[in-house]
Amino acid sequence: MLLSLMNEKEYIPMKLKELAILLDVPREERESLKEVLDALLAEGKISVSQKGKYAKAEIFAQTGIFTAHHKGFGFVTIEGRDGDVYVAPDNTGGAMDQDTVLVHVEEPQSGRRAEAVVVKVIQRAHTFVVGLYRKNSHFGFVIPDDPKITVDIFIPEGMDMGAVSGHKVMAKLTSFGGFRKNPEGMVTEIIGHVNDPGVDILSIVRAYGLPEGFSEDIMEETKAVPEELTKEVIAGEIKKGRLDLRGIPMVTIDGEDAKDLDDAVSMSKEIVDGRVMYHLGVHIADVTHYVREKSSLDKEALKRGTSVYLVDRVIPMLPHRLSNGICSLNAGCDRFALSCLMDLDEKGNVVGHRIAESVVRIDRRMSYTEVNEILTKEEGEPVGKETDSLISIICQMKEAAEALRGKRMARGAMDFDFPECKIILDEKGRPKDIKPYERNAATMLIEDFMLAANETVAEDYYWQQVPFLYRTHEKPDEEKIRKFGILINNFGYSIHLQNGEIHPKEMQKLLFKVSGSPEEALLSRLALRSMKQAKYTTDCTGHFGLAARFYTHFTSPIRRYPDLQIHRIIKENLHGNLGERRLSHYERILGEVAVWTSSRERLAEEAERETDKAKKVQYMERRIGEVFEGVISGMNPYGFYVELPNTVEGMVRVSELDGDYYVFNEECYEMVGERTGKKYKLGQPIRVQVVSVDRYLKTIDFLPV
Repeated sequence: MLLSLMNEKEYIPMKLKELAILLDVPREERESLKEVLDALLAEGKISVSQKGKYAKAEIFAQTGIFTAHHKGFGFVTIEGRDGDVYVAPDNTGGAMDQDTVLVHVEEPQSGRRAEAVVVKVIQRAHTFVVGLYRKNSHFGFVIPDDPKITVDIFIPEGMDMGAVSGHKVMAKLTSFGGFRKNPEGMVTEIIGHVNDPGVDILSIVRAYGLPEGFSEDIMEETKAVPEELTKEVIAGEIKKGRLDLRGIPMVTIDGEDAKDLDDAVSMSKEIVDGRVMYHLGVHIADVTHYVREKSSLDKEALKRGTSVYLVDRVIPMLPHRLSNGICSLNAGCDRFALSCLMDLDEKGNVVGHRIAESVVRIDRRMSYTEVNEILTKEEGEPVGKETDSLISIICQMKEAAEALRGKRMARGAMDFDFPECKIILDEKGRPKDIKPYERNAATMLIEDFMLAANETVAEDYYWQQVPFLYRTHEKPDEEKIRKFGILINNFGYSIHLQNGEIHPKEMQKLLFKVSGSPEEALLSRLALRSMKQAKYTTDCTGHFGLAARFYTHFTSPIRRYPDLQIHRIIKENLHGNLGERRLSHYERILGEVAVWTSSRERLAEEAERETDKAKKVQYMERRIGEVFEGVISGMNPYGFYVELPNTVEGMVRVSELDGDYYVFNEECYEMVGERTGKKYKLGQPIRVQVVSVDRYLKTIDFLPV
């Protein structure tokens, strides 16, 4: 009766008393009416306003994004509301992870948290699922790889493409199920057997919807791109105003296994009016000369947004014919570039610059290892087969880089130096070693030059007031910084806040203080977690982490679409083609490009993390029973995480700790045993034994030794 009443068009939301009068419910039975209303609320069939007025579910329900937990419950993120709202396992309404849902929120009473009931799923996030196939006599199930999809997918007879138990498959969802009913689907691809080499990574590629090859149309378009530049083409471009920089010595400096070389550097030094002046050139592959706007190549590059670097493969943004061929600044080859030519004083100030189309010829391809040898050698010590002139240029680069870095640090830029890892695989794709990447003087030198070019380009185009893409990093949330401040007090450190906000210089000072201490890696990571994610925007709001007012991404158009888009704007501007029509065009499209490429960057990072986790679990699977030194890197009420020097992270569960009852103190991040008084504290060195791994959840379990 209540549902029928509330579904009538004429119904106006009413309070309990008004409903009782309307339905002729005597005063002594109003408690029963309240019980019925509460039951309907719990089932998500009706909703109630803050003022206690009842209506059908949609009236007072709110829209949010549902995040599932592998144990069955979930949380809903509602825009404009502080904190996520808990959803009990029985109240998810068949919602799956990342679905857009309509929820009724039961506001918290004293001592309780707010809870929500999913009233309706508005938009599904998943249409395909990747998982492990299990065959029964006349049907099958797909157990999703994503632990947040907490139900198996029923596959009716004849819908399995001949898959057998143990196959990794991709299934299209044909029905999303309901209360006590599993979703249904049909197998659309058999990826391979779970134990076949490469199937684990390919499953992640499929799960994240990452592309692999390029379509025939794109490959056909790519064939039109030349493999080398002819003298005639170069002469024609120089006639149009392209700078000929082939006589200037320049090098590429990259990792030994890099194939897409999109940046080169040049350096000279002179004394002007008794002062040192460095002439730094950062030369970036002119990708937009070949990838024209609205071409199939351009549309595909935008769709991908970025190259994705997985453990055993690279999924490029552009076909190899471009990225490893004509767009790669290979030594001894003539190449078109977009050059940022900067004049630096000895304090690292950019006192003059020019951005121009150029033609370059790289004198030497150098590796970080080679350059690091030159930068760190003792005086008089022989270095490889380098000529004196090349050594001299590298030493000048070192001086200029130190000046740039000094200026950046003086204004408060942060330098996070986390141990990243390289996972080395055998011929069957199994991890045989995990080695930390070493950041050396050569990698830092290239970072300094690329940052300088990015800042110079951003400032130039900001003052020209043309539509542009910037790389921005907002200030941290006050609450997160406050919590971080409390946490570091436990280690004897402090940060100064002004009106609840922090200046980058304060965070930089902290990182300098903890440098070399046992808790350095931990506090650096926690500092990073307290900050927001950098993203692409059309407004130049600055970069908090770099303490930079102007910043963009200009230096990697082979692997990042924003850089390619920026090059296109710069080139049009250089040619005087940014008239009203083109300015209006960029005003219209750049907002969407910024949001889309930011989301693609996050997706790529998640996929890269997942492949790393999968291989780390496989690596530790063969080391069950072994003992390692580590450090406590994170804590929650269920246990604490331990990170090993090779960057592998595992969990010590409270339930497995020596029979004592441990209490988690969130304020000072420590676990204390009630009976023994034994403490486990964030940042504490600890010896642990590997006790188990879970390939499905990609988790590793440790026990203290």
